[in-house]
Amino acid sequence: MGPSLLLSLLLLPASLQAGSSKECNPNIDFGVNQPASLSAPEGGSTCISFSYFHCWELAKDPRLSIAVRRTDFHGEVIYNSTKRFIHKDYKNRISLDLREDQNSGTLYIRNLRKKDENRYFCRVQVETLRDGKQVWQSIPGTKLTITDAAQATTKGTTTAATITADLNVVEDNGSSASSPLSVGAAVGVALAGVVLIIAVLGLIVFLRWKRSKGNRSKTLRRSMRTSGLQDKKQSPSWTPRVKPRMTVASSMPPSPSPARHRQPLPAPLPRRARRRPCILS
Repeated sequence: MGPSLLLSLLLLPASLQAGSSKECNPNIDFGVNQPASLSAPEGGSTCISFSYFHCWELAKDPRLSIAVRRTDFHGEVIYNSTKRFIHKDYKNRISLDLREDQNSGTLYIRNLRKKDENRYFCRVQVETLRDGKQVWQSIPGTKLTITDAAQATTKGTTTAATITADLNVVEDNGSSASSPLSVGAAVGVALAGVVLIIAVLGLIVFLRWKRSKGNRSKTLRRSMRTSGLQDKKQSPSWTPRVKPRMTVASSMPPSPSPARHRQPLPAPLPRRARRRPCILS
């Protein structure tokens, strides 16, 4: 019994090693791993990373193909790397970075829209050496949530305010520096600035219009004055014309003119006799 026991002890590690090693089963050992959920702001970008595994021996030319479906497992195909197909809803917004040596890749979606919020499934297709073409796909997929840009901005502002509050130096009276403005306050300040600019531009336009109107009236007055002076210089002095009297010869004798009643002249006064001096002889 000694040699047989020794032989069994020597074969025990080999049997244990054979039992512990598990062969790869191509019927069940395949799959695609990708994140369960992602979120990104509207107008931003997102990347859906995935990796795949299998047990098949690939052909010399495996003809690896990656496709992406949306909504559900059997949903609409929005991307196919082999056919170079891109759905019209994702034109110029989707791209794939594939790393064949690492059995992984990344799907990029840019300029996100609200309707991009959906569930996405990555599908893998290869050509094997003995089992032909094989296709497998992620079952749960990745749920993509699109958030509002204002919410993303608010989160960023809140984080900046927290960091600023940590770095602010407390003054002697115990009050800290003012925190950054909220989104609503920033929008209000921007609107106030726009209104102020519009008011200033309107005032400038009104002043220019008023100035041009004054210059126009002055020019009109000057032209009127100048035209009046020229008319005075050009017009000759007015002299009344005397109509000549026309005498008509008549054969009738002229009618006697009525005698004028003349008053009698007063009688002349008698002359005083000159006194001759009395000469005594």
